[in-house]
Amino acid sequence: MELTFSSRRLEKQVNENRTMIKAFGPQRAKRLQIVLTALRVAPSLGVFAPPYSPPHRCHELTGNRKGKLSLDLDGPYRLILAPAHNPLPQRPEGGLDWYQVTAIKIYGVEDTHG
Repeated sequence: MELTFSSRRLEKQVNENRTMIKAFGPQRAKRLQIVLTALRVAPSLGVFAPPYSPPHRCHELTGNRKGKLSLDLDGPYRLILAPAHNPLPQRPEGGLDWYQVTAIKIYGVEDTHG
């Protein structure tokens, strides 16, 4: 899958090991590396669609984060991302067609519960 980032700073933080550990700590950096590697080798976001999502538990967000998805990292921290398609691939019955999403944009690592 193709990955893009919302900022050059974020791209540097997640692509350079030393910078990632400094920004997120060793435990979260390790989980982040695992998730990013899984995203890069996946043919589409459908690999992470429920019920296939554990251990990352990928799910669509609601409210002011509608249109974005999150993947579990550690504790309350999540990797926030969104499909990088215009228009978004839709299923015939409505909703995002996860199997057609082959490019995503990463927005950051956040505590979505705080």
